[in-house]
Amino acid sequence: MRTSAPAIFATCCLALVGPAVAADTLTIATVNNSDMIRMQRLSKTFEEQHPDIKLNWVVLEENVLRQRLTTDIATQGGQFDVLTIGMYEASLWGAKNWLAPMQNLPADYKLDDVFPSVREGLSVGGTLYALPFYAESSITYYRTDLFKAAGLTMPDKPTWTQIGEFASKLTDKSKDQYGLCLRGKPGWGENMALITTLANGYGGTWFNAQWAPQFNGKAWKDALNFYVNNLKQFGPPGASSNGFNENLALFNSGKCAIWVDASVAGSFVTDPRQSKVADSVGFTFAPHETTEKGTSWLYSWALAIPTTSKKQEAARSFTTWATSEAYARLVAEQDGIANVPPGTRASTYSEAYLQAAPFALVTLESLKVADPAASADKPYVGIQLVTIPEFQAVGTAVGKVFSGALTGQASVDQALAAAQTATEREMKRAGYPK
Repeated sequence: MRTSAPAIFATCCLALVGPAVAADTLTIATVNNSDMIRMQRLSKTFEEQHPDIKLNWVVLEENVLRQRLTTDIATQGGQFDVLTIGMYEASLWGAKNWLAPMQNLPADYKLDDVFPSVREGLSVGGTLYALPFYAESSITYYRTDLFKAAGLTMPDKPTWTQIGEFASKLTDKSKDQYGLCLRGKPGWGENMALITTLANGYGGTWFNAQWAPQFNGKAWKDALNFYVNNLKQFGPPGASSNGFNENLALFNSGKCAIWVDASVAGSFVTDPRQSKVADSVGFTFAPHETTEKGTSWLYSWALAIPTTSKKQEAARSFTTWATSEAYARLVAEQDGIANVPPGTRASTYSEAYLQAAPFALVTLESLKVADPAASADKPYVGIQLVTIPEFQAVGTAVGKVFSGALTGQASVDQALAAAQTATEREMKRAGYPK
């Protein structure tokens, strides 16, 4: 039987097509913060540019994310290809060779544009183990309209005592207006991030030079008394359940007169699409008390690749894209320049950005003075945390105890005694001092 020319052509084409090449699917674990939700939305652009890579997102609350990632990487479970981690994990996990080094980055990545303090915080021995998505310090947000109506003026560098006085005058519970919102949700990266910087401001440290816990000292007692008393009197109901996201929602709904927290919230509290008080927000430095040392934290949410990933080349493509200048331009085009992930690149702080982001200068100056280095009276690296493997467990345990003081389950003195005993026991078990 004779076959026609068109039939022969069709047969040849079918043979040439062959089976389709399967795309690499990257499983990305990230936190449910607004910047990461935006990253997930905008990542459709990445998938269009990389049709051979598909993205599978696992978005978790902060405490849950840390637990899942710690368990997975310690057991070498290999569930994820990209991890959203901080400086704490980058330092410890990089040292254990659990993370792939971020080496041989594309020339257009411009690593020199990333602030040195952020690079150093994500490195071990000069090797970078994570790429910064954004970096933050802690700053004070306040309602300029409420301050003006009450005849109050926020200092450039307030003390915690002044913050308490302002909070007392700006609380009107009949209007659901609370003078002070602070993190109360227990966790080493939740309430303890805030409480530790508060204690730093009173001259406290987690440990002395011999690694003895310091919760039985005056600084921690003064700090925790301030925290508990002011949140009980002037804070919102259920403060012990509030972390960063919950307090952001409260502030944006007009229920907080003062909020001390991560500088990354600046773009959200000034966005009229998200904030009812966008036109009435002021910004200044995090409060101090007897000292300014350690009162502004330094942190970065960053993207890392576990060595267990079998798709490291694809993961490298995504992590460099999501932390690049090109991604910053995409955010600016889609959502406005004020929403560009802050704190990582010098190029972000252009004249246009500074004009659009009224919080930018306070953030930048706070990041410049934040110094996590160890010192004579502080044997550990870290401001709002302690960069030792034991801190994740110890910090969370102390956070639960302090949350109990906030809910009335224990007095401040009882909470401090319990924190001292539990931390001494854990440090002795771990072999400190080493």
